[in-house]
Amino acid sequence: MDAMKIVDISREPISKTPHNVDARRVYDTEHATAVVITLAPKEALKKHITPVDVFFYVLEGTGIVEIGDERAEVGKDHLVESPAKIPHRWINESDQTFKVLVVKVPRPTSSTRLL
Repeated sequence: MDAMKIVDISREPISKTPHNVDARRVYDTEHATAVVITLAPKEALKKHITPVDVFFYVLEGTGIVEIGDERAEVGKDHLVESPAKIPHRWINESDQTFKVLVVKVPRPTSSTRLL
């Protein structure tokens, strides 16, 4: 068995999600899961709750993150923490592509819930 695994995100299939955006699962083990979400200009995620802690790492562009009652604009190389069971979403209000890495730790055993 090879120890190294390299994932070419551009070749990963787009996952079917209730958000209807480009979401590609890039890492999935018993301990954690990671997805790269790409929002086109003016696209947004629906507000939702995840059952576990999440952190987001912005890969490209500028976007708006809403967590609970807070709202902030973040850009490339920003890391955002989102605690479990707090409503959150991402919004791309810009005219450029926005791309974020979503890491859920530990791997959820129940589904994300749309609000």
